Amino acid sequence: MGTTTAGRAAVPAISFTGVSKEFATPSGVVRAVDDVTLDIAAGEVFGVIGYSGAGKSTLVRLVNALEPATSGSVRVHGREITGLGERELRAVRAGIGMIFQQFNLLSSRTVAGNVAYPLAVAKVHRAERRARVAELLDFVGLADKARAYPSQLSGGQKQRVGIARALAARPRILLADEATSALDPETTQDVLDLLRRVNRELGVTVVVITHEMEVVKYLCDRVAVMEAGRVVEHGDVYDVFARPRHPATRRFVATALRDRPSPAALERLRHRHPGRIVTVAVREDGTSSTDLTRALREHPVDGTIVYGGITEIAERPYGSLTLELAGADDAIDAFLADLARTTAVLDLGTASAPLADPDAVGPRARGGVR
Repeated sequence: MGTTTAGRAAVPAISFTGVSKEFATPSGVVRAVDDVTLDIAAGEVFGVIGYSGAGKSTLVRLVNALEPATSGSVRVHGREITGLGERELRAVRAGIGMIFQQFNLLSSRTVAGNVAYPLAVAKVHRAERRARVAELLDFVGLADKARAYPSQLSGGQKQRVGIARALAARPRILLADEATSALDPETTQDVLDLLRRVNRELGVTVVVITHEMEVVKYLCDRVAVMEAGRVVEHGDVYDVFARPRHPATRRFVATALRDRPSPAALERLRHRHPGRIVTVAVREDGTSSTDLTRALREHPVDGTIVYGGITEIAERPYGSLTLELAGADDAIDAFLADLARTTAVLDLGTASAPLADPDAVGPRARGGVR
């Protein structure tokens, strides 16, 4: 994907140190961002994921000082922006592009006019504006739509115009706040591929704010998970999602992948399958699935897959398989001990002696992340 850890610049593109943001409401003070310390490296694609109200959109608005931090330090390419005056902030914002869920295009302007707008505000010469607009529309694949109006475009095309406009002033950072939430899956894929090109070909640091794990696992190098205004977990995308430590992260993984049975589904499995129900993690290079095959061959245990799902995160396999195991208890115990040496194993028991899955996602949570 984007820049590797070894290639990241010493000075982060964005640095939060002990940052909090409070809002006064009729019912009292609300802390939307709570003591966040986080670095985003120059040249990477960084995801911030969280449920509604987690504080992720407020956090990104602190980067270009659309919201001033209540306390703490926010630095952009090493420059402290907390407390800067409006004139100085304008210079900082010129290096930060932003795209939005609802596109925010000017309906009275053509596609070319929308892309040219920030250049006109910056008083860029007309000939230079025209050349830059043509270059950007070609980059986003809309050269033939220059004279069209937003009302004549599909949602995906509108977001491509939004990306072109955000890139007009040649920013070093691009903030994407729920940029694909209003799009269908196929269009979302096209926009994510375009954001990947922005990162790889233009070297722009991309910060993606989303509630969709699919977006993060496809596009991002690293991710931060937010809950109640705090960053509860962060790191490389695969490491965070393949080995989640915080309950919020585990809920995201379970809701997005649905590789483990809900409590209700587990109850149905137990009634249909009288043997021991176990869930086996599939990780990294696929050795866990290889070990599962080997262990079934070497132990006097029969195994039948009754549930599961495997996907890719950062182009590496991730998921789990739930099996019914039949055999003597001591043979099953030896089989599980063997398997547990190389992968995570969760014993869910039997219908007569059930064991709970502590990370199971119930029916309500499976309705979708917000």
